[in-house]
Amino acid sequence: MPRLGGVNEQSKPPTSTPARPSAAGTPAATDAAAAAFGAGSGSRRARASAVVRSVARDLLDVKSDPLPKMSRPRWLAWLPHVALGYLAVFFVSITLNQVNDHYKVSGTSVLLLSILVGVSIAVAVRRPLAGYWLGLTAAALIALAIHDHVGQGQSWPWLPAGIFAFAPVLLLVALRVPPRVTVGAVAVTVACTGLAEALFKPEHSGSTTPGAVLLFAFTGLLGYALRSTRLARTKLVEQETLTEEERARRTLLEERSRIARELHDVVAHHMSVISIQAQVAPYLVENPSEELKENLAGIRANALEALTELRRVLGVLRSEHADDSADSHHPQPTLAELGGLVDNVRAAGLDVTTEIAGVRRPLSPGVELTAYRIVQEALSNCLRYAPGSRVEVGLAYGPRELHVCVANSAPTRPVPPSPGAGHGLLGMRERAGMLGGELAAGHRPSGGYEVSAVLPIDPVSPGGGSSPAPGTKKETS
Repeated sequence: MPRLGGVNEQSKPPTSTPARPSAAGTPAATDAAAAAFGAGSGSRRARASAVVRSVARDLLDVKSDPLPKMSRPRWLAWLPHVALGYLAVFFVSITLNQVNDHYKVSGTSVLLLSILVGVSIAVAVRRPLAGYWLGLTAAALIALAIHDHVGQGQSWPWLPAGIFAFAPVLLLVALRVPPRVTVGAVAVTVACTGLAEALFKPEHSGSTTPGAVLLFAFTGLLGYALRSTRLARTKLVEQETLTEEERARRTLLEERSRIARELHDVVAHHMSVISIQAQVAPYLVENPSEELKENLAGIRANALEALTELRRVLGVLRSEHADDSADSHHPQPTLAELGGLVDNVRAAGLDVTTEIAGVRRPLSPGVELTAYRIVQEALSNCLRYAPGSRVEVGLAYGPRELHVCVANSAPTRPVPPSPGAGHGLLGMRERAGMLGGELAAGHRPSGGYEVSAVLPIDPVSPGGGSSPAPGTKKETS
């Protein structure tokens, strides 16, 4: 017979492939799921066991962790320590009184155990977990001492005062250990209380387990909340310190950038003058030699190249601070404009007097600009921090130094708040230090404030020598 699809009637029927059951229904899949569940449960048990071991290790760590003093007010810095010392003495007295009067137990051992209760509080001030175990041991020994003397309705294993004497110890622990260790300490205390009542409770005695659970849980929560608040405040202070340092650093960098831009203007002006003089010089000499022309051309070329680089750098600086001023190409101020600056401050309501000593003469642009900016910033500070005061501005021209002093009396009106201020001295010190000078600022004995600077008339160059005065030549050996 012909073959139909490759299979004839004498051929064996094709082997049918059984339907594959779903993966979830196979025994292998079931075993895998069970193994995964078992592995997950095992990992959770392992993690829980690790946490328990870690908490146990931390509970047995009796390292020193002194209770910090109060930061403010300063005169109450030791108030927590004094209060805890008073509590220690108080609980020694009341524990001894209750054991003697209510449970009719006396003797030297009772006195020592009562003292041990107070000692546990004192120890917890410096070593919280050592005080915790000491207080728990004292409570256990007191419970053992009064076990056979407990009357109808009297509390056991905790004394009425004992349960409150242990609360400060637990609070000191919660203030200085992680929350999981606090939970462990509370759990151990409550477990010991419940176990003691379950196994050794005297007949007709009152139960202290519910009170212990409530009091110790509340103490642990209170300690956790206070600890979290203290840590958050510490982090906030650290962040504020970092922010203040970053703000001061940023202000200093901005001031340095502004100084650099101003000095670029001064240097660019001088380089332009050098270039023009080098270009004009050959025409001022009759029959100049070719060698002279080449040297002057080289000077002019170098000056133009330096000027191009200066303008390129200056353009970058100004592009980063495009909003510093509406007219960034305005000539830099000098001491010749000091009168206009003082008049503006007087118009703002400040009584300003000026005094100039020595022979007044033009100085190098850098010194003139620095002195002007120092006086300008000092007068701005007087307007901001000393409203209604009298201000004296003094300039003294010496043979090698320029002395600048701005002093004001105490303010006569309330000082308005000035957010974002307080970094002007950084800029003034930067400017004075840039020239090799010095600046000092501080309060005056009679009240008020004073800023004084000493600026060398021949500023120190980066190489360590002094730059020559204009119009002079530096001798070489």
